[in-house]
Amino acid sequence: MQRRSLLAAPAVVTAASLVQPAEAQAPSIVTEEFMVPTPTAGIEVFLRSKRQQGAQASAGRTLLFVHGATYPASTAFDLPLAGVSWMDYIAGRGFDVWCLDLPGYGRSTRPEQMAQPPEANPPLVRGDQAVAAIGAASAFIRERRGIPRLQMMAWSWGCSLIARHATENPGTVERLALYAPQWLREGASPASAGAGATLGAYRMVTQAQARERWTNGVPDAARANLIPPGWFEHWAGVTWATDPEGMRRNPSVLRAPNGVLLDSREYWQSNRPYWDPAKVTVPTLLVVAEWDRDTPPAMATTIFPLLTASPGKRCVLLGEGTHTMLMERNRGGLFQAVQVFLEEAAAG
Repeated sequence: MQRRSLLAAPAVVTAASLVQPAEAQAPSIVTEEFMVPTPTAGIEVFLRSKRQQGAQASAGRTLLFVHGATYPASTAFDLPLAGVSWMDYIAGRGFDVWCLDLPGYGRSTRPEQMAQPPEANPPLVRGDQAVAAIGAASAFIRERRGIPRLQMMAWSWGCSLIARHATENPGTVERLALYAPQWLREGASPASAGAGATLGAYRMVTQAQARERWTNGVPDAARANLIPPGWFEHWAGVTWATDPEGMRRNPSVLRAPNGVLLDSREYWQSNRPYWDPAKVTVPTLLVVAEWDRDTPPAMATTIFPLLTASPGKRCVLLGEGTHTMLMERNRGGLFQAVQVFLEEAAAG
């Protein structure tokens, strides 16, 4: 039986409750890191895996996470906050969880054009190059673990990429978890400099700009408690440090490829979806927070009925969170909603 439902947010899980008592701890967590070649000559992508020591590989318990348009996965998805990262949380529940930095982001290879002024070259790392990199990462994981398929989860732009990958490679994907998925929009993305701005190869983001975008749309009364003290600074410090060239500027910047913004203009702002929900044939979760201004809840609820071939699809709306809820006080609700979905495959 197919379940098609718009679910309320799960009970809030506090940061402290994400860490189990010492006597109930699972076996130690093993971390592995790899640089994997992609179809683009000279470009390798960074992969990190976390899993319990001695865990047996399976399609239902192997997960690849892909990031969004501006920030790498390795410094968000595996950022220890209150003693635990989201990767730690998932690995502690018996999963082999991987994160991928796409070309031009984090610890992956930056195209050589990123060493030149942004106006010297067209936007870098278009969606098709990113999807090809995801394919290379997926093939590497499946071969290394000896499994035919794996689960995939992504944030924002990454949702479009893994959904496109899943429709083109249906036999290699177990299920999809789409956190803050993008869809058709009027006007420019909040990540953009504006609808009419000329796009160079990459853009430069300051920490002040990142914080302002993060809290856009949050009610004034909730802003002070949205991000626990020190969390933003911790994330920004490790994230900006992945770009030594940007760190040499004053103020320091994080360089992010602009291919995603050109894709947004050519697809999402031009009424041309980059992927077709009707071609998704695996269980799919859409999860979004109420204060998300980058990918508002209306995008997820528009996608939901278009997933006509997805068995067991569902859409979860979480209260009191933004586009970056994975690093906010109420992140436990997000972790819980996604984990329930992931463990259905593990149980099956």
